[in-house]
Amino acid sequence: MRKDTLKRLLSYLRPYKTQVVLALLCAFASVLLSLLGPVFIGRAIDAMLGPGRVQFAPIVRVLSLAGVAIALSAVAGWGMQVLTRCLSAKASQDIRRQVFTRLNEVPLRKLDRRRHGELASRLVNDADAVAEGLMQGLGQLFPGLVTILATIGVMLVLNWVIALVVILITPLSILFAQFVGRRTARFFRSMSNAQGATSGFVGEMVEGRRVLQDLGYEQEAGRQFDRLNADYTREYRRAVLYSSFINPGTRFVNAIVFGAVAVLGGIYAIHGGITVGGLSVFLNYANQYTKPFNEVTAVLTQVQTAFASVERLFEVIDWTPETPDAKGALAPSHSEGYVKAEEVCFSYNKEIPFIRSFSFATQPGTRIALVGPTGCGKTTIINLLMRFYEVDAGSITVDGQEIRTVRRDALRSLYGMVLQDSWLKQATVRDNIAYANPGASDDEVVEAAKKALAHGFIKRLPQGYDTVLARGGEDLSAGEKQLLCIARIMLAKPDMLILDEATSSIDTRTELLIQKAMERLMVGRTSFVVAHRLSTIQNADEILVMDAGQIVERGRHEELLEKGGFYAGLYNSQFGGV
Repeated sequence: MRKDTLKRLLSYLRPYKTQVVLALLCAFASVLLSLLGPVFIGRAIDAMLGPGRVQFAPIVRVLSLAGVAIALSAVAGWGMQVLTRCLSAKASQDIRRQVFTRLNEVPLRKLDRRRHGELASRLVNDADAVAEGLMQGLGQLFPGLVTILATIGVMLVLNWVIALVVILITPLSILFAQFVGRRTARFFRSMSNAQGATSGFVGEMVEGRRVLQDLGYEQEAGRQFDRLNADYTREYRRAVLYSSFINPGTRFVNAIVFGAVAVLGGIYAIHGGITVGGLSVFLNYANQYTKPFNEVTAVLTQVQTAFASVERLFEVIDWTPETPDAKGALAPSHSEGYVKAEEVCFSYNKEIPFIRSFSFATQPGTRIALVGPTGCGKTTIINLLMRFYEVDAGSITVDGQEIRTVRRDALRSLYGMVLQDSWLKQATVRDNIAYANPGASDDEVVEAAKKALAHGFIKRLPQGYDTVLARGGEDLSAGEKQLLCIARIMLAKPDMLILDEATSSIDTRTELLIQKAMERLMVGRTSFVVAHRLSTIQNADEILVMDAGQIVERGRHEELLEKGGFYAGLYNSQFGGV
């Protein structure tokens, strides 16, 4: 484990200094009270002078005191355990919150390159591993440090020669643990990565199970899972196997310590240098002195796992967030609908240009359609308009204001988006529609649903608008999910619209009805419509025909057909046989 990682992890305990101090006090009290037990027992042994010479009164008194000390030690130990559990949970919660915040701050293109299931695994599994490792580590660290220091002090007072032997032998245990621990750290990092890959794959397969079954992909998916599972099992076994050497090794060294104390103490007792009771006390302290080393190495697997997991979490936290909004950036609450792009360039890979010299201009209420083959850059343009991606060159303005001088949240609030992939949360139908306008009344929600032609199927649901949907709306058809998304945007009433294949999942009859509703919604609003089905954009004021990141044609539907160019080829490929 790296020192900088440990230092950074412990920094999450800084806001909870009071609980840390209380945990230390509880650990201190628990250890000191437990150390009194051997002293009382030693005195009881020394009170047994020989056959018929047992002093019962002192024995009863010191054993009673020993019982009280042990009971109080147990109570203090319980308090320390409760506090360390709370500390580990709070630290893990703060790390999890920081990771989630960073995921909301990084550029969208960063997340697009990651398996979402693997990110979810970091946020849940890795954070849980950190909490478990912290709990185990703190639970052993606090009392362990106090025990080691206190027992050394007492043993030095009782017999400094024997204590010195104990102190000289103990580093062997520490060196052995460090030697093995450094070599196993990379195994635990590999194990955490393999766990994340497995979780990400399972998430993808569960999410896409319909497609998986439709394509008969179950067996191949099973084989891929077996490979990932085998990789994870191999890394897990390797990490646990190597780390398992630590505890037996330290116990062996500690047994040597105990044996050395017993032999030397016996010699001193024979020559009258220590009483039998004193030897009993010394042996008890020697055992307590070595106990923390055994306990720490026993939980080393959880601690190593926690360090590997926290490094994966810190990796996300260290991702570079989006460039902050410019100081004094504008925050318009309304847009007239003037949108202009001038010589916009963008590329995912700086060595391979993609969007090149892209330009257009709109008037308020203009309907702009983006069409072209798959991968031509239509959705990329939408991401640039919303500042999900930043342009590499050129500029985009809204009402004459360069969008990089406008706050992102304000810019995005000007648009209402209906995407091809519908998104619904696990909540009531009412809450899903009102997601864009939480303050909307029930009547406004119902009115928006009626305009989106969703009211009919909603009333047929078991509890109507109060029906709780499954995660992602899995209990609805694709068309019904899209209707709810359209209702949501109708309720928001944005100044401008972005419709990215908004009716792609809806049957032809419903599509025609939705188009009428969308026509009413788009009146007076600048709208950008991305479409593969060219029948949906024939009434657009301007069609931008794209290919390989460039505008190859532009104009109205009829004009482009008359040209007989690229657009006409696309249109005839869809309707030429009709």
